[in-house]
Amino acid sequence: MVKMTQEIIDTIAKQNPVPLATASSGGVPNVAFVGFLKVMDPETILISDNFFLKTEDNLKNNPKVAFVVYDGYTKKCFQIKGSAEIITHGEIYEEMKKWVDSARPNMPKKAAVVVHVEEVYDSMPGPNAGAKIL
Repeated sequence: MVKMTQEIIDTIAKQNPVPLATASSGGVPNVAFVGFLKVMDPETILISDNFFLKTEDNLKNNPKVAFVVYDGYTKKCFQIKGSAEIITHGEIYEEMKKWVDSARPNMPKKAAVVVHVEEVYDSMPGPNAGAKIL
């Protein structure tokens, strides 16, 4: 795992919704917007599974995920890649439920998805586009 910088964490906090990319075990890509995604700590991101269908199936068979965040004010854009685990009970699941309930009490709360950040890339157009940051 890698530790995200404060700049990356701040950019994630400003993005909603976030496009989350997954792939099936056979490599078929899928992307879905998620509305509940937040940084737990510099190495870990928490996502609420409210309506995942293909995404859930993909995560069960291939835990690799990627998403991109952009801040139009700072002109920063990052692609974050990692491995996800699905959690349906315990402390992290309860934390996710409280978080979602605080904003949308009637929203389904199927599972917490914890992403362990493995790589971060610069995604802004220009000479550093695609460069690995972490």
